[in-house]
Amino acid sequence: MLGRLDLVPALTRPDLLAGPVQALLQQWPRAADVLVAEIDPALADTEAFCAAYAVDVAASGNCVVVAARRGGNVRLAACLVLATTRVDVNGVVRRRLDARKASFAPLEMAVQATGMEYGGITPVGLPADWPVLVDGAVATAPQVVVGSGLRRSKMVLSGRALLDLPGVEVLTGLGQPVP
Repeated sequence: MLGRLDLVPALTRPDLLAGPVQALLQQWPRAADVLVAEIDPALADTEAFCAAYAVDVAASGNCVVVAARRGGNVRLAACLVLATTRVDVNGVVRRRLDARKASFAPLEMAVQATGMEYGGITPVGLPADWPVLVDGAVATAPQVVVGSGLRRSKMVLSGRALLDLPGVEVLTGLGQPVP
């Protein structure tokens, strides 16, 4: 148990996983380390979720899709930070992706590119060629609650397990304190 989440091994509940998440977990050596819990989809947003399920905000991760532009090219990447911070899109991310401009990807673009629901996007199961930028605080967390690709569930895994996902790169300072 984590807070009031009723956690079970993720692959025992494929109905709680978006297609790309399930596909990755079925072939990922760390899949046994991933747990999933069903939640009320109306409570999927971090603040509401943490309050309703008694999960510390510091144990919750936020994954956002960023569109980085240089010239006419757009490159998508994912960023994962603890919910107590916000992604430094215009500094750390823009420099890492060598972009002139970086911003949060529009909702429709993020959903289409990931095959996941908005509000449930997770670093697990993203396109293999995407950079997945993870804040150092997430990488060292014993447990992190992340999306499952669906709004009706959350996954829990260790920061160490997240480091074994395709495309992951740890960036110190990716997550900046919320003012």
